Amino acid sequence: MKYLPINPSLFTTNRKNFTSKMKPNSLAVFNSNDIYPISADSTMPFEQHRDIFYLSGVDQEESILVLFPDSPKEKHREILFLKETNAHIAVWEGEKLTKEAAFETSGIKTVYWLQEMEKIMFEIMTQCDTVYINTNEHYRSNTETETREDRFTKWLKEKYPAHAVAKSNPILQRLRSVKDPIEIDLIQQACNITEKGFRRILNFVKPNVWEYEIEAEFMHEFLRNRSKKFAYTPIVASGNNANVLHYVENNKQCKAGDLILLDVGAEYANYSSDMTRTIPVSGTFTKRQKAVYSAVNRVKNNATKMLVPGTDWAAYHVEVGKLMTSELLDLKLLDKADLQNENPEWPAYKKYFMHGTSHHMGLDTHDYGILTEPMQANMVFTVEPGIYIPEEGFGIRLEDDVVIQKSGEPFNLMRNIPIEAEEIEEIMNS
Repeated sequence: MKYLPINPSLFTTNRKNFTSKMKPNSLAVFNSNDIYPISADSTMPFEQHRDIFYLSGVDQEESILVLFPDSPKEKHREILFLKETNAHIAVWEGEKLTKEAAFETSGIKTVYWLQEMEKIMFEIMTQCDTVYINTNEHYRSNTETETREDRFTKWLKEKYPAHAVAKSNPILQRLRSVKDPIEIDLIQQACNITEKGFRRILNFVKPNVWEYEIEAEFMHEFLRNRSKKFAYTPIVASGNNANVLHYVENNKQCKAGDLILLDVGAEYANYSSDMTRTIPVSGTFTKRQKAVYSAVNRVKNNATKMLVPGTDWAAYHVEVGKLMTSELLDLKLLDKADLQNENPEWPAYKKYFMHGTSHHMGLDTHDYGILTEPMQANMVFTVEPGIYIPEEGFGIRLEDDVVIQKSGEPFNLMRNIPIEAEEIEEIMNS
């Protein structure tokens, strides 16, 4: 792994928090992701399933975590099953976790090789009444591929049909949405790497540069700072491309006078950052561009102040809509007639700001969190308003990642990343 070792106390604490929510005499099972094929002998880079990582820190394929807090055998209260490593594997694929290294990573003492899984599972399944399966219930989930977790669940339910079944996901949604201080430090590290990439491109961008060249500059800086990749597919959208919300082609030339919307974030140790900045290709905003930019920035700053414990996510978005409506009126993009004739289900402001303002952030860019429950301290949210004006040939979005505090305004993990229009102009023209 490119990232530095993580204190295993994080994973020990996460397991303790999870098992405290389990039913009596139950066990829970978590699988790593597959390595997905492309064609021939090619595969996609391995990405660990965030749940098993959250609970163990194990970051390799063919791994299984079992939690059985009421096991009659103390050694079976936490179990890791791992792919057995050997000298041949070390030569061809690189070293895998040994039993000792797995303990150092996870804090789990009982580690078996994967070929022992069915035998051990039979023993412990005869001792429990309920099994927790791990389904993906994220509100944005749309998965067509059968995962390793899905296959394991199918096998488990067929082999042990008499067991009661419970869901891990509601527990994980609540636990993962509230960050441990170690997690916040890891997200901060991802944000710091993103800052390095952004400062690099501020000195790189000039008229006629290509969007993919900017993407390459970010990736260079990310890799040299221990990030293995972008946290999500990067958006480098110049001119009217910014008005396509998920523009990821990044293949156009940046023209003088245009703006570039950069929605880019580094990952670090599987934790995400999620930044958006909008910068002028020529190093200077026009008067109109700066007016719209300042409006977006004001909405972002005022929306951020609303992220406090107890805030309702849906009500928050209604209030942000009011802020945006006021700015759009001042910019002459809306008038009073637009408001009088608006559809309450799709308010007038959504013509220019059609997406949400905030989402949970953490191990996943759109992280776990139950949106119908009030916000809590140590949740991490993005704040990302935008104004998109196809008829004027540009769109502006600004985004920071913030941690909700017990009292007062959120702590901005991107506080050191330039965002004021004047600061961006100064750096680009220095």
